[in-house]
Amino acid sequence: MSTGDLALVGLVRRAHGIRGEVTVETFTDRPAEVFSAGRRVFGGTPDGRLLPADRRAPLGAGGAPLALTVARAQPFKGGLIVAFAELADRTAAEAWRERGLLVPYAELPPPNPDEVYLHELVGMRVVDRAGAELGTVADLLELPQGLLLDVRVAGTERTALVPYRPEMIVEADVPGRTVTVDLPEGLLG
Repeated sequence: MSTGDLALVGLVRRAHGIRGEVTVETFTDRPAEVFSAGRRVFGGTPDGRLLPADRRAPLGAGGAPLALTVARAQPFKGGLIVAFAELADRTAAEAWRERGLLVPYAELPPPNPDEVYLHELVGMRVVDRAGAELGTVADLLELPQGLLLDVRVAGTERTALVPYRPEMIVEADVPGRTVTVDLPEGLLG
């Protein structure tokens, strides 16, 4: 299993209480499914890289990833309070502060027909309604105002930010690796 096979589904913010529970900021539209009792998540960094179970054994050298099993979860202030079977007390929970929680993409519920996983957008071609090549999605920026596509403009070294909004994104065709857009004049230069 590699980091590229995993989705960052949450971030441990802090310990909660004395029984090993943690507060989790979720990055999924379906937290009740992803953090249901018995589900397994893997420990990672806040940017989504896996952590090995044995810190002395790197993952690339056959080291196993650090796994946690959800014992229970409940809504709490826009996130969750989660008890993991492996975290028995506050000291163990404190060690998880600011750690990422990852799940294999294969274990996530499939997106609805009008949805995509964000990681799938990077590298997609960007075309207009007529099919003219405009560029490639180089990166994503998640801001409080919403998601922005950082598009490398075709034929240049320049990038432009395109809001991922229904009025600008016509379609994201995952199998075709294409994002069709309807942009205001001059947005891409």
